[in-house]
Amino acid sequence: MKAHEPLFEALARAARQIGASALPEFRLETPRDPAHGDAATNLALLLAKGLGKPPRAVADQLVRALELPAGYVEKVEIAGPGFINFFLAEAQLARVLPAVLAAGEGYGRGDAGRGRPANVEFVSANPTGPLHVGHGRQAALGDAIASLLEWTGWRVTREFYYNDGGAQILSLARSVQARIQELRGRPAALPEGGYHGEYIRDIAERYVAAHPGDAEGADLEAVRRFAVQELRKEQDADLQAFGVKFDVYFLESSLYGSGKVEQTLRRLVAAGHTYEKDGALWLKTTDFGDDKDRVMRKRAEKGGEYTYFLPDVAYHVDKWERGFARAINVQGADHHSTVTRVRIGLQALEMSIPAGYPEYVLHQMVTVMKGGAEMKISKRAGSYMTVRELVEEVGRDAVRYFFLMRRGDSHLVFDVDLAKSQTEENPVFYVQMAHARMSGIFRVAAREPAAVRPEGVDLGVLVQPEEADLLKELAAFPAIVARAAETLEPHRVTGYLEGLARLAHAWYHKYRVLGEPEEAARLVLAAAVRQVLANALHLLGISAPDRM
Repeated sequence: MKAHEPLFEALARAARQIGASALPEFRLETPRDPAHGDAATNLALLLAKGLGKPPRAVADQLVRALELPAGYVEKVEIAGPGFINFFLAEAQLARVLPAVLAAGEGYGRGDAGRGRPANVEFVSANPTGPLHVGHGRQAALGDAIASLLEWTGWRVTREFYYNDGGAQILSLARSVQARIQELRGRPAALPEGGYHGEYIRDIAERYVAAHPGDAEGADLEAVRRFAVQELRKEQDADLQAFGVKFDVYFLESSLYGSGKVEQTLRRLVAAGHTYEKDGALWLKTTDFGDDKDRVMRKRAEKGGEYTYFLPDVAYHVDKWERGFARAINVQGADHHSTVTRVRIGLQALEMSIPAGYPEYVLHQMVTVMKGGAEMKISKRAGSYMTVRELVEEVGRDAVRYFFLMRRGDSHLVFDVDLAKSQTEENPVFYVQMAHARMSGIFRVAAREPAAVRPEGVDLGVLVQPEEADLLKELAAFPAIVARAAETLEPHRVTGYLEGLARLAHAWYHKYRVLGEPEEAARLVLAAAVRQVLANALHLLGISAPDRM
């Protein structure tokens, strides 16, 4: 049952009554501003084009055609371009409580995706070192976006793509080779642009132990394979510490081994959007609005290699052919130029791939502060702080929450001291404490929250202003999840959590529950608040502790 089921049904009937041939997927949301009512819908805006009338005229027709239960709505207003705002009668607010407790862990879920497949690619770090805090922010964002899509009915595949060849990997292998030489007592200079972290020395030691027949590290290809394997293990340990799991690990080398890069190139040539100039092969990206054409294959004197652009296009063709009509890439803001190039490359193939494919979520980097100073130095990586070290410093829950509590496209300052503090200023502590306080009510009452049911309870006694605010906030949760999934913005959920926690703390401090005439109703309210706090936290991959 939806929190506002009678409104949904009445609006659907009214739409058909005024001549709508098909009912669109309209929203019924709880406005963030109480002045806009307890529920609002965009139905009139969606119907206007089909009915050939202005949205406000359609809204007026809908309102006049509405048939609602007596005493359900106190007031209805038409606002803006045609939104309809509903002000519920006070007695109706408590209807959300049976809806929350009946749905339990499923409250807030929807079916907008209708089981369709979606691919969410994130982290996708080359295996050249441990994951840094920027990768950690991406891991939190990608995992939360995947969860939001799952909560709204999409069948999600989490994917990690990495380059296991190329210049960076060769530099990695030569860096390990140099450290092996040092272990043999022969100092060797690292290659230009090589890797300096302590982890390189560790890999060198492990290589020598595992390859007694090549104690000199002379077999560069064996060193490369070993280093990639060891760093993939290292990155997997980072992700495990962060609580992130992937369904697919996709190797760039497989695109070459399967012939998909060459096949993509042949398709682009056949489509007539390529040309040769100065010994290089170019794609006419200017035909699709780019500021200049792009090289796909370098001149022979520069190695004749493909630029990263071509395998990127081949990779997304592969995603499309695997059945992912929706693909979302979560990447750092430094990939901004990739967005246009990959999309143009896919359009140039003339394969009927939509112009906005894939979708991109680009995030800014992270600055970690402790004691008023920036933390840059890592015991493992040398020049940057790893996500595992940050998790060990402040805990997984705090890292996840802090990475998610700001818009992804805004620079994030991660305050270690705040994240470790057990005060109301620490948002994750504040939210988790609200859940613990609701749980504490049931410990004192010697009741299990799951055993509290609304049937037979007079919920009409929940008349205090703080209780009305809590009921409205609980009713808003499904719409918050739906909107966060639609916009791919997990920070909407952290913002909601802090608002719900603030109301819960205020109610907890002001009113007694046990031994009061309202005890039964307030236990139902506490159980519902506890459930929604837990649902929102779990959606983000954060625990909901019963004690703090």
